[in-house]
Amino acid sequence: MEKIQEYIQKLAPKAQFEEGGQYPTAIVESGDLRKVAAGLKEKGFDYLMCLTGMDYKDSFGVIYHISSSKEKKTVIVLKVNTTEREEPVIPTVSDIWEIANYYEREAYDFYGIIFAGNPDMRRLFLREDWVGYPFRKDFVADDSINPIPTKVPKPDDYESVPYYTIDKDGKLVKKVKSLFENKDCIVNIGPQHPSTHGVLHLRTKLEGEIIKKIDPQFGYIHRGIEKMCESMTYPQMLYLTERLDYLCGTMNRHGLCLCIEKAAGIEVPARAQYIRTIFDELTRIASHLIGWACMCNDMGSITAFIYGMRDREKIMDIYEETAGGRLMINYYVVGGVAQDIHPNFVNRVKEFIPYMRKMIEEYHTLFTHNPIAKGRMTDSGFLTKEQAVALGVTGPSGRASGWSCDVRKIEPYAAYDKVKFDEVLHQGGGTFDRYMLRLEEIEQSLRIIEQLIDNIPEGDFRAKVPAIIKLPAGEYYQRVENARGDFSVFIKSTGDKNPYRVKFRSPCLSLVTALDPMCRDQKIADLIMISGSLDYVIPCIDR
Repeated sequence: MEKIQEYIQKLAPKAQFEEGGQYPTAIVESGDLRKVAAGLKEKGFDYLMCLTGMDYKDSFGVIYHISSSKEKKTVIVLKVNTTEREEPVIPTVSDIWEIANYYEREAYDFYGIIFAGNPDMRRLFLREDWVGYPFRKDFVADDSINPIPTKVPKPDDYESVPYYTIDKDGKLVKKVKSLFENKDCIVNIGPQHPSTHGVLHLRTKLEGEIIKKIDPQFGYIHRGIEKMCESMTYPQMLYLTERLDYLCGTMNRHGLCLCIEKAAGIEVPARAQYIRTIFDELTRIASHLIGWACMCNDMGSITAFIYGMRDREKIMDIYEETAGGRLMINYYVVGGVAQDIHPNFVNRVKEFIPYMRKMIEEYHTLFTHNPIAKGRMTDSGFLTKEQAVALGVTGPSGRASGWSCDVRKIEPYAAYDKVKFDEVLHQGGGTFDRYMLRLEEIEQSLRIIEQLIDNIPEGDFRAKVPAIIKLPAGEYYQRVENARGDFSVFIKSTGDKNPYRVKFRSPCLSLVTALDPMCRDQKIADLIMISGSLDYVIPCIDR
């Protein structure tokens, strides 16, 4: 790391380095940002994990968490600030890390930070006519300023794309371009369409049946969860995480618990660690089952959909018996789990393991080996490893492209260092690879559960924690591997019982942004199948 700091110092002599943080952190001036970013990319830091906008009250800033697809455990943090509050400007890095295009749009949407050079400075979640930037500390919510719209937006509201450049005199210049041409045939898919897997709107340019461009529109169910967290105590925040990606809510909640526990120095009992890991893997199986079922249903197999939902119900029953809930079980708490496992828990899980293995064989007989299904999935929806890294496509979709990116292997947490399992990788990067990989991951989850279920330690299921939790002043970052990839939690604390800033890294945002390169020159009929193979969940994006 000292060599990296020396390297950054050469690129940006005025760079300053923070000591004692979780990761090596460099603060660079705005004019040096692109030089440092390009230099780090050249050194192999090709994965922009997260980009977080900040309002420090006297200035605005952006925090970049950057890693390498090869040196996966290495993480570097870049920070850049601007004291301009009326029209804050920071250079874009979207041409260095492709996913930054959307990350920067999010920071612009919420903080009004303009990224000079970004080719698309539309808002990401809010309406284009929205007044103000709601994540700023001085923002005042007023219905009279932003009333509920009563008119249907015009096409120009979507097709007019603003972008900003810096002229030779150093002044900011706003320009506007058209997203589509008048002669283009644009088909609106969603947001009220069952096969977009939620309220997602895809503006799709076609030439006949061939897709030429996809422009995703987000924000139909944006709830401002990150902003809500700023007015909540740390235990209160837990309930919001399960309402992000609701199909793997326990894993999201696990990520927030871990972040709080590490920051507060809370040691979680071994029994709780084992229980959490088992619940996480049950959740992964349940999520992959509904992903498989819905993808098969998208291609016309109602029988497969019923089979997947039937077997997922067995996991829901196990949840209900121990935790009381089925979809959002609200089971993990800071320090462990809310209550001990039910006396039937071990036996029911042990009965489920051989049953699930038998059912996977049946899934392959029913659908995988169906020549029509296999023919449709083969040779379509390709995503290269380089594209996956550039767009931050992690989880099963990234591993289907050959990218080893499993957080359980990179930064083991809970009881993952106590078990042996394989990180399933495919090299093809196509629709069939993503389809197969999830079914193969179910077997690995069963292996993990099998190793833990008879070895759950005795002892406490929850540590003693203070009645009011206050994290030491600082910044904290925690990753977990949820069913769709790298779900991360960033917390900035000022030492109070409420966080100053919370950021949730959505793995699903990257999945949807990958639709455009994956679907170009594919037929419109294959769009639904390809999007189903990505298995994204829209509330995870909108947050």
